[in-house]
Amino acid sequence: MKSLCLKLCLVTVMIGLGLIHAVASDTTKVSGRKLQPDVDNGGLKLPTGFGAVTVVDSLARNRHLAVNSNGDIYVKLSRLKDGKGIIVLREKENGKASVVKSFGNYIGTGIAFKNGYLYASSDSNVYRYKLNESGEVMAPDAPETIVKGLVSKRQHETKSIALDNAGNIYVNIGAPSNSCQLQDRGKGSKGQDPCPILDSAGGIWQFKVDKMNQSYAEGVRYTTGTRNIVGLDWNNTVNELYAMQHGRDNLFQNWPELYDSVESAEMPAEEFLQVKKGSNFGWPYCYFDPFQKKKVLAPEYGGNKTTQGRCEKMDTPVIGFPGHWAPNALMFYTGTMFPEKYRNGAFIAFHGSWNRAPLKQKGYQVIFVPLKDGKPNGEWEVFADGFMGTPEISAPRDAQFRPCGLAQGKDGSLYISDSVKGRIWKIIYSGK
Repeated sequence: MKSLCLKLCLVTVMIGLGLIHAVASDTTKVSGRKLQPDVDNGGLKLPTGFGAVTVVDSLARNRHLAVNSNGDIYVKLSRLKDGKGIIVLREKENGKASVVKSFGNYIGTGIAFKNGYLYASSDSNVYRYKLNESGEVMAPDAPETIVKGLVSKRQHETKSIALDNAGNIYVNIGAPSNSCQLQDRGKGSKGQDPCPILDSAGGIWQFKVDKMNQSYAEGVRYTTGTRNIVGLDWNNTVNELYAMQHGRDNLFQNWPELYDSVESAEMPAEEFLQVKKGSNFGWPYCYFDPFQKKKVLAPEYGGNKTTQGRCEKMDTPVIGFPGHWAPNALMFYTGTMFPEKYRNGAFIAFHGSWNRAPLKQKGYQVIFVPLKDGKPNGEWEVFADGFMGTPEISAPRDAQFRPCGLAQGKDGSLYISDSVKGRIWKIIYSGK
């Protein structure tokens, strides 16, 4: 008994001195169990106190993901795996997961849970699946079709989705074009004015969640003038829609008399947008110059790098990020696992883009934007890095991983999906 007392006293003293704090904080208690991060954090570089568990190492061509009320992880695929486009993962106590089912005979990006339903999109339709009391899909082979017949041409065809709290679903319909030229991506080709694409694409459409087989005519063109949005989320703090815009390409390639290759690599900005009904962000007539911090007229429409013209009246972004980083996911953090500074802030996953030459490849990161009342409350910062696998690569195909989807776990953790190998990470906070 005296020996046990001495041991307990010694441990107490060591804790008080902080001598065993590092060991104790290598694990974090999550939903009644302790998770220990991978020794190398799955290859990621994270802020102090955070760790990463490799949930699954090589799944498929992952896109967006969503976490169900029972903790299961649903992953949308850009290529079918064994004939299925949605994979369901179930975690074990150590944070690793295994496949428990797959369903859906279509590919795509959008996936979300809301009020007892799973919502998922193909490149032309939006579906929903009713969940049972255990949170599982009741009829995986017989989804209801909410929206059908959306523009789906081979460029910016993925349909990201978000849901509000009033029974509406928002669907991105990307423009199947770079800048609405007479000859798409043609050197010196003029832009079509007005751009006919905007009738059915280049914006976000709003539909009802409980009305089946809706067409364009039954929806609302909620916003226009967006080339392509992949990151899309509803911010419950301010009850507004937000999005991440992919900026246009080919400024130097198509207009070398106006732009050099470095300018073309750095412009235009990738735009973080607060989207309101009726917003017009100016595509294809305008782009956001991150150096002048204003919308300027595109060269296809008579622009000369500085003239604003009609663009002066267009809506502007909350933040203009560096060009050609390719933002593919947006998520507002509402959990309590992470420190207070992260509450109601935004995480953004950048996927990396081909159009950075001759500069070094950049992006391939998850960044964090602190927000207050839906507005930036401090500078954005890199949250997760190391996805490329090496400090420098020459093209996206050389990246070891490319972050694509984000989702919040039941426990307040953050899931990140990769589209190259199909890895999924779970980011936890230990408090160290």
